Order: sequence, then structure tokens, then C-alpha cells
Amino acid sequence: MKFIRPLSAPYYQIIEPICKPVLPLAAQFCSINKTFKTMGLSHLGIFHTVIGVVAIIAAVISLIKSGKIDLRQLTGKLYFYCTLIASLTALGLSSVNGINPGHILAWLIVVLISVAWFLHARKQGNNRSRLIENFLLSFSFFLSLIPTVNETFNRIPVGRPLANGPKDPLIGKTLLLLFVLFIVGSVLQFRKQRRINKAV
Repeated sequence: MKFIRPLSAPYYQIIEPICKPVLPLAAQFCSINKTFKTMGLSHLGIFHTVIGVVAIIAAVISLIKSGKIDLRQLTGKLYFYCTLIASLTALGLSSVNGINPGHILAWLIVVLISVAWFLHARKQGNNRSRLIENFLLSFSFFLSLIPTVNETFNRIPVGRPLANGPKDPLIGKTLLLLFVLFIVGSVLQFRKQRRINKAV
């Protein structure tokens, strides 16, 4: 029976500085992966969640910087591609056979961002197309927050989720607040873009 010989001192001195920083990262990754598993997420679910979080962060940064999801900026492009991937992967996560409201919502978001991208690429300039583009992207962001809030509140904290099912009053109140913010934000976007259009 053959045994693996221990590394000699010179080799160990070379490998140790490389391995040392990697070990904490590996441990952290294992911890995060374990948390995802505890939440009942599959590998596709983990990928979908990570991509979805990136899309939300990109959208929030873009809204803070530009007052809208700007497809000309890196954050806007990140939002578009990550939302597209998250919506398509959501189609494979449902535990219910056949078409369900989650599938319809995912396809609706895909349509909204696709039309917005078309307007961005083919109808450039400060014109009426920007009004529609801004609204479609903001609406798609609001719609993407519906399953996000539902899943987050029903899974976090692990073992003691904030909500007890999709009909929990906390989820309803949170979505109502987000809807009000969406309406107010859309009005402000419309007024700002119309001023820009008139100034050109």
C-alpha cells in the first residue's frame, strides 16, 4: 500500500503562503453554501438568488445615481442581463407542474425589459421613447421585488422567518409600500425626463 509522502520543507514554504489566504475564503464559501442548503435552495435556486441580488443592487445604484435604471451605464446593463437570467432561471424553480403565476410574472418581466432594451437601442435620443423605457424598467424592477419579498420573508432568518406564508400581512404591507414608492418614483421620472426632452 502506497502512502503519500509529506511535503518537504522547501515545497511547504512555497505552498503555505498561497494556501493560507484561500482557506478562510473556502470556509466562508462552505458556510454560505450550508446556509443556502438550510434554506432549502437547490443549486439552480442558489444561482438564481445570487444573480437576482446582483440585479437588485445594480438597479438601486442606478436609481440613486441617475434617478432611473439607465441602460447606458454599467449598472443599467447589469440590471438588464441579470434580470433576464434570473427571470429565465425562475421558470425552472417552481414546484408546481404546468404554468403558474410565477411563470407568467417571469415572462412579463422578460417582455418588459426586452421592449425597454429595444427602445434604448433603436430609438435613441431624448424623446418619448425614453418615457416609455424608464417606465418599463421601473415597472419590471417593482415586479421582480414581488417574489423577492415573498421568498426573503418566508426564508430569513433561517429557522425563524419573518412571514408565515405568502398571505402574511407583513408581505402585503411591504409590497404596498413598494408599490407607492414605484408610483411616486415613476411620476418623478416622467417629470424629469419631460423637462429634459423639452430642453433639447
